[in-house]
Amino acid sequence: MKDLLGLMGKAKEMQAKFQAMQEEIALMEATGQAGGGLVQVTITGKFEMKTLKIDPSLFKEDDVEILEDLILAAHNDAKTKVEAAMKDKTAALTAGLPLPPGFKMPF
Repeated sequence: MKDLLGLMGKAKEMQAKFQAMQEEIALMEATGQAGGGLVQVTITGKFEMKTLKIDPSLFKEDDVEILEDLILAAHNDAKTKVEAAMKDKTAALTAGLPLPPGFKMPF
């Protein structure tokens, strides 16, 4: 019974840590770029695009497809950075827990 109470206490503690981590991730920002920095996208930890910067040299009628591709690439670069940061934070928080391989947290 004593072990069960200790386990329940640890579970509540872990839940509080996960909540704090989720809040920290939500406030995080990552900037991705494409085209050697000609297009930059900043997204939040919730994958919402916050800023978009486009170098004026890209504003040519013939280059619309290139610009669209660069925007997508910059967004995906920023998303990859947020996902990597989330993975690192989750790994640090769950270190030592017997989680099955490939287990993903629900956030």
